[in-house]
Amino acid sequence: FPQKKSLFEKGSRAWNSPAYNTNGSSDPYCIVKVDNEPIIRTATVWKTLCPFWGEEYQVHLPPTFHAVAFYVMDEDALSRDDVIGKVCLTKDTLAAHPKGFSGWAHLTEVDPDEEVQGEIHLRLELVPGARAGRLRCSVLEARDLAPKDRNGASDPFVRVRYNGRTQETSIVKKSCYPRWNETFEFEVEEGATEALCVEAWDWDLVSRNDFLGKVVVNVQRLWAAQQEEGWFQLQPDLPKRRREEGNLGSLQLEVRLRDETVLPSGCYQPLVQLLCREVKLGTQGPAQLIPLIEEMTSTECRQEVATNLLKLFLGQGLAKGFLDLLFQLELSRTNEANTLFRSNSLATKSMESFLKVAGMRYLHSILGPIIDRVFEEKKYVELDPSKVEVKDVGCSGLHRPQTEAEVLQQSARTLSAHLGALLSALCRSVRACPAVVRATFRQLFLRVRERFPSAQHENVPFIAVTSFLCLRFVSPAIMAPKLFHLRERHADARTSRTLLLLAKAIQNVGNMDTPASRAKEAWMEPLQPTVRQGVAQLKDFITKLVDIEEKEELDLQRALSLQMPPVKEGPLFIHRTKGKGPLMSSSFKKLYFSLTTEALSFAKTPSSKKSALIKLANIRAAEKVEEKSFGSSHVMQVIYTDDTGRPQTAYLQCKCVNELNQWLSALRKVSINNTGLLGSYHPGVFRGDKWSCCHQKDKTDLGCDRTRSRVTLQEWNDPLDHDLEAQLIYRHLLGMEAALREKHQQLSAGTGAGPTLTGPGEAPEDRLAQLLQVLQDLREAHSCSPASSPASEPNCLLELQT
Repeated sequence: FPQKKSLFEKGSRAWNSPAYNTNGSSDPYCIVKVDNEPIIRTATVWKTLCPFWGEEYQVHLPPTFHAVAFYVMDEDALSRDDVIGKVCLTKDTLAAHPKGFSGWAHLTEVDPDEEVQGEIHLRLELVPGARAGRLRCSVLEARDLAPKDRNGASDPFVRVRYNGRTQETSIVKKSCYPRWNETFEFEVEEGATEALCVEAWDWDLVSRNDFLGKVVVNVQRLWAAQQEEGWFQLQPDLPKRRREEGNLGSLQLEVRLRDETVLPSGCYQPLVQLLCREVKLGTQGPAQLIPLIEEMTSTECRQEVATNLLKLFLGQGLAKGFLDLLFQLELSRTNEANTLFRSNSLATKSMESFLKVAGMRYLHSILGPIIDRVFEEKKYVELDPSKVEVKDVGCSGLHRPQTEAEVLQQSARTLSAHLGALLSALCRSVRACPAVVRATFRQLFLRVRERFPSAQHENVPFIAVTSFLCLRFVSPAIMAPKLFHLRERHADARTSRTLLLLAKAIQNVGNMDTPASRAKEAWMEPLQPTVRQGVAQLKDFITKLVDIEEKEELDLQRALSLQMPPVKEGPLFIHRTKGKGPLMSSSFKKLYFSLTTEALSFAKTPSSKKSALIKLANIRAAEKVEEKSFGSSHVMQVIYTDDTGRPQTAYLQCKCVNELNQWLSALRKVSINNTGLLGSYHPGVFRGDKWSCCHQKDKTDLGCDRTRSRVTLQEWNDPLDHDLEAQLIYRHLLGMEAALREKHQQLSAGTGAGPTLTGPGEAPEDRLAQLLQVLQDLREAHSCSPASSPASEPNCLLELQT
């Protein structure tokens, strides 16, 4: 019974952070760490003291995490990046805000004595004596200590203090995974209340030792147990006096922690079957439950509920039917064609989620080259005469500056070229569009044409399609390519303006160049010839897109399923060993990797024939590698077995922390059900005659750190987690259970009103009664779930939006 927790962090923004550059500004970015491990790096926002990131993330974690911290950094090209400040939220703080933490949080100084991480393995014993007992403390080992030295490691030793006496272990050089196996004894009187303090330190020859963390043990507790052994989380020292609050600026966050217990699949079958029957009946007649869910869902929750329902029905092969049901509901309450799909209804939110889940790869193939060109050219583009800055443009010849008219003319040519290229790419992409997307657009087109059949509404079916394809999918991706994974960084001000104007142009085309859209911004007139031509192109494209028969749809779906699109692909650097000794001399060679549901493969170029490197079923772990091992903090290792069953390790280098975590996430997801997954691993390398991490001399020695197979990022191309989606829908329905019972009473008394209508052969109150019974059964199943027991080891889902 896995238990999942989720943390939402949304819309991060910093305010009034101190200037770190000579020009009076900063180049801030944000690092998100969970228990001091970096998992996310936002894009850098250049030359500002008030950055806005608006990036969204979701992270799955084990339940043992303690805190999530947000570090605001200043990027520096010539030296190490400066730390501006941080905001740290503990798990207890987040749990105290069930609806989420939202607001401005003051940045605090980063105190080295508080930047501790890792765990220490202790065995504690109380040996009774005639007059006084003996307190025996065995310091066995530590793992994942903070690297304090330039070599990416530390030289740790442990100081044990009790009742005024202090004893120390030996020093282990160059390791964050030391092993001591040393025991210390102290006299202790019966009933003594003094605490035992175990401190980890990094030894330095020429400067003061660095604090690595401490554990304070309540000796009184040991009198009953006599012995205790385990891993103890290292804690920071007492906080020192800080600067006055607010001097470092503030960070705006929306963070939410959820705790979900996911039951076995069989428990959700009645709920899934009930909702699926609703969709199947809804395509033939009026729906009952889905309208109620929409009616009782607040605007704030609608996007989340739409996404959960959409993913559930995708997993059941009913996404097209679910969206068709929503189309019918929307059309039944729409009288004016020009307001169709313009509100934030369940239909619009579900269709947005559908396009992101099913059409993101398609979007990348169309938009990717155009977006890359805009970023690379960095041309000054402006159509609004009131915003033209001639001084920013440069000269047209050797000496003469360009005039405003020349700037506007050149801008129109540039935008027309980009718009034309985009429309041409779109029009050539009919066959590349996923079959399920084509089928859904076809159903939307037909439903709208049935609802508005008159000649005066001949463009309405086309606008219905473009309202989603152009206005809610392509245009937002153009304006914010970073948020749609089209670019790694946000655009600078000049590129951002070009993208905004291009997005406006594609919106005008999507609106079929109506007088209303033209009247909004008259200065867009220079693009009208391209827009008018684009309207004709787009109508022709949509006509071909929706011209798909049921047999062709099935053939397309079958062809797509045989293609097995990669889970993740891209360039990585693979370790190549030179010389006779293991890792005596090493280098990394750039290759193009592709991860499918069968294997991790590589090729010399993206178009070359791929060779399998690792079979998916043979993966045993995918983990990070210590920075000191290869001089980079972005190296991962894939531990696997070859065809003879012997363990092997592939070392792959990524270009940034985000790419590293994305690859680790993808590898862990596709191998999560493999047999023989490792529980521990070596974060270093076996160099010469020992492991660089823990200095053990046996290459087959048990790993010195625990694996993190449950730590994954949630992405748009993730495999569907049917049980989790069902649990999230159940949780949402549980929140509206009182309103559902009241509606059931009204319907049973014959006084119900609203969108629910009688379906074929079944009264609306009957189906609602079934739903209420399903909720009750699930609530009882949760109360009996062993996941609620303290002895269980639940999973934790950490969802981040930033």
